[in-house]
Amino acid sequence: MAAEAGIARSFGVCNTMGTASTMASLVETMGLSLPMNASLPAADSRRMALAHLSGMRIVRMVEEDLKISRVVSRNSFENAVIANAAFGGSTNAVVHLLALAKRLEIPFDLQDFELGADIPLLVNCMPSGTYLMEDFCYAGGVPVVLKELSHLLRDALTITGACIKEVVADAECFNTDVIRSFNSPVKEKAGIRVLRGNLVPNGAVIKPAAANENLLKHEGQALVFSSIEDMRARINDPALPVTADTVLVLQGCGPRGYPGMAEVGNLPIPARLLEAGVRDMVRISDARMSGTAYGTVVLHASPEAAVGGPIALVQSGDTIRLDVAGGSLELLVDEAELARRRANWVEPQVQADRGYLRLYQDHVLQAEEGADLDFLVGRSGASVSREAH
Repeated sequence: MAAEAGIARSFGVCNTMGTASTMASLVETMGLSLPMNASLPAADSRRMALAHLSGMRIVRMVEEDLKISRVVSRNSFENAVIANAAFGGSTNAVVHLLALAKRLEIPFDLQDFELGADIPLLVNCMPSGTYLMEDFCYAGGVPVVLKELSHLLRDALTITGACIKEVVADAECFNTDVIRSFNSPVKEKAGIRVLRGNLVPNGAVIKPAAANENLLKHEGQALVFSSIEDMRARINDPALPVTADTVLVLQGCGPRGYPGMAEVGNLPIPARLLEAGVRDMVRISDARMSGTAYGTVVLHASPEAAVGGPIALVQSGDTIRLDVAGGSLELLVDEAELARRRANWVEPQVQADRGYLRLYQDHVLQAEEGADLDFLVGRSGASVSREAH
């Protein structure tokens, strides 16, 4: 009980720069919430005041006819990518932002995340740093980071009616160890990197800020798990043929295959290696991972295994080469052998024959398209429905 109380101190979300805190910070960056909305603790008395101000503002926005379609632009998404790198934000931001852009019909794709590749890590919060979100809040929060990034930010409107640079112009930092300057970052070049190659022709992502620098360029033999159940059954087997240089590969955990693209991509270190002191390994999957997780983990491999992507063809013993700086992920198997495996590949059966699960598996898009449902892409308008009774 004491441990649980120490981890979850109150209602609210994770107290690290996990996915919820990341998305709240990006919503604020994109001008869709009032300043400090992202980081104020749930139990802080100012949270209620901010909720009241938000309610007042949204009424004014209706009167001003200031809609999200007017506030959000491609510039807003570019600012989100730049800021996410400085925040040390979650890789889940990738699929969320891609899906949102498609809903708004804004031209923005996976490759645009390379805009953050050279951005340093400025927010010293777990899992990439030392502090918690409460510390981030009391250091000045998102406005301080955006002010530090102002020379890189694009002009973009916010719900206040002012440009984002104007909104953060007077932000003050109260702890320079929690929120660093460009001249004293936590890490250099911390942005999410997009990887491509014959193993991931449609792309994959990795978060260098949470990875072991010594593994960002690595070549090793694959150890393949065909499913999450296979991984759980074998990962702690003392006889598992694995070394610290092995590349762990998890198949069948993408949008369609799991289904739902679960947060299982940060495979556990095999018990035998963990006992020997190994704390990180290269891991590759078509899954996601929690924003609170860390490690040299390649995620969102696309096309996923369930639709016949190259990750489905990987076999234990194959050599895989990762080069994060070069943006590449290659399966070092000749094309003739891959063609043979492809010819023998059998598409897994859809897990449901009716209901929402079947609808989802039939219509979910791949990770690089936001893992949204294909019939929800594009704007639907805001028409008022006819009376039902």
